[in-house]
Amino acid sequence: MARPDRIEGLAIVSADGMVADACGIQPDALKLEADQRFFHATLDAATALVHGRNSGEGGPHMARRRRLILTRKVAGLARDPQSDLAVHWNPGGATLDQAWDALGLSGGLLAVIGGTEPFGLFLDIGYHAFHLSRASQAELPGGRPVFPGIPPRTPEELLERHGLKPEPIRVLDPDAGLSLVTWRR
Repeated sequence: MARPDRIEGLAIVSADGMVADACGIQPDALKLEADQRFFHATLDAATALVHGRNSGEGGPHMARRRRLILTRKVAGLARDPQSDLAVHWNPGGATLDQAWDALGLSGGLLAVIGGTEPFGLFLDIGYHAFHLSRASQAELPGGRPVFPGIPPRTPEELLERHGLKPEPIRVLDPDAGLSLVTWRR
């Protein structure tokens, strides 16, 4: 069985570690141009994406990307009836190796793009890198966290607990309070 050569996560969070508001919607305060450029450049380099049923990157390239869509609505694996490039995957009924095989892939980069449960699942599977952007001027009380366990922990504490180490902070947009830290194994 094949599997991805690398697994990388990408998320932008508010100052309080949230990826979406209480309704599960990413607010404009987290849709910052500098982060979107980094995000889409990374997706362009990915072999496939993985996300929950309510997440996705949108945009003009969405239909041409291979993807695993996490769901509990299938027993293990099922082809997406609307796209030959997508497979619905229930990790409770099929392994990552089986899901990767269902996409017809051998090796490559798997980009994890959200939401909370997919990000948390891959903490356990093992990221090679996690690109954590932070919009320090945005707060989303009661929002959806990037990982299960926030609060009381921070995203950084959880990444460190799972064996990742931070690289230096990169400021992407000082006026927006936007920074990026890549965490690597």
